[in-house]
Amino acid sequence: MGKRRGFFAEMNYQAQQAEKRRRQQQAAAHRAHLAAQRQAERAMKAYERAQVAAAKSSAAEKKAAEREAARLRVESRLAEVESMNTDLASDLADIDSLLAWTLGIDDYVNLESLKISEVEHPPFKPGGLAVPAPKVAEPNYAPEPVYQEPTAPSGFSAMLGGKKRHQQAIEGARAAFENAHGYWERTRDALHNSYVKEVAQREKLEAKRVAELSAAEEKYKQECEKREAEASAHNAEVTKLINDLAFDVESAIQEYVGIVLSNSIYPEVFPVEHDHAFNLASRELTLTVSVPEPSTIPSVKGYRYVKAKDEIASTDLPVREKKERYANAVWQVAVRSLHEVFEADRAGKVHSVALTVGVDTIDPATGRPTTVPLVIVAADRETFNSFDLAKVVP
Repeated sequence: MGKRRGFFAEMNYQAQQAEKRRRQQQAAAHRAHLAAQRQAERAMKAYERAQVAAAKSSAAEKKAAEREAARLRVESRLAEVESMNTDLASDLADIDSLLAWTLGIDDYVNLESLKISEVEHPPFKPGGLAVPAPKVAEPNYAPEPVYQEPTAPSGFSAMLGGKKRHQQAIEGARAAFENAHGYWERTRDALHNSYVKEVAQREKLEAKRVAELSAAEEKYKQECEKREAEASAHNAEVTKLINDLAFDVESAIQEYVGIVLSNSIYPEVFPVEHDHAFNLASRELTLTVSVPEPSTIPSVKGYRYVKAKDEIASTDLPVREKKERYANAVWQVAVRSLHEVFEADRAGKVHSVALTVGVDTIDPATGRPTTVPLVIVAADRETFNSFDLAKVVP
C-alpha cells in the first residue's frame, strides 16, 4: 500500500521527526542508556589495558595481573549487560505506552503555525573579496646629486699655475657630477616605472576584485529574494488551505488530516504508517494504519552474563506475554488513531472514521503486497468522544 502525504503533511512530518530525535536525546531513558554504554566502554578499555599489563609482567606479577584482567573482564561484561537491559526496558516501555504518548498532547494543529514568520538568511560571506589589495608603497628615491664647484685658488697659489689646475678640477668635477646625475636619473626612472607598473597591476586586480564582489553581492541578493519569494508563496498556500478548510473543501480536509497524522510520532521500536481518504458527502474518513509485524518487536525478557562461558545469554519472553504485548500495542494504535483525528478536528469536519489497523506483508499465495487486517473498527465522533481514554482498556 502506498503511503500518501500532502506537501504540508510531509514538511510537518520531517519537522516532527527532527523534534522527536531531539526529545529522545533529552529523555531520561536515553541518558541512562548512554551512561550504561559509556560504563561498558570504560570497563572494556580497562580490561584491555589489564591484558597488556599482564603480558608485560614478570612471572611473579603475572598471576596478579591476570586476576585483575579477569575481574575487569567480568566488570566490562556486566556493564554491557546493563546497557543492553536498559535499552530493552526502554523499548518495552515505549511499546506499552503508545496510547499514553498522545493523551497528554493536544493534537489540534494551528495552521497559522505552518506559516514562515521570518525568513532566515545565511550571512553574506565574501571571504577574500572583501579585502582590498594592499596599496603600492611609493619609491624611496635617493637625493638628487648637487654640483659643487671646486674652490678657486687665491694668492701665491694662483700665480704658480693654480688657475690651470683649478680649471682642470672644474672639468673633473663637472664630469663626475654628470655621471652621478645620469646614474641618479636612470635609477629614479627605473624605480618610477616599476612603481607605475605595480600601481597599474594593483588597479587591475582591484577592478577584478570589485567586480567579483559586486557579482557575489548580487547573487546573495537574488538568493535572499528567492527565499523571500518562496516563503511568500508558502504562506499564500497555507492561507489558501485555511480558507479552503473553513469552506469545507474536501482536499483541504484531506490535507489537514494528513498534517495531524504526520504529527503522530511513534517510537523507533514500533513505527507506523498512515494512509487516509476523506469523503465529504458522507463526512467519513477512511484510515488505514500499518504496524510492524509481530516478529519485529523484542522477544527478549532480559539479558544476563554467564561467567562460566564468558558470554551474554538472553531469556526469551513467554510466547503468551509476547502475543499479549503485541496485541495490546495494536489495540493502542487503533484507539490512539481515532483519538488523534477526533481531537484535532475541532471544527467537526469528520463525523466518523472507518479504521483498519494491519500489517503490510507479501501474500505467499500470490507473491504480491497485501495488508493483513488486525483491527477493523468504525467510530462516530459523538460516541468516541464520550470515552475516558485515560481509564479505558484498549
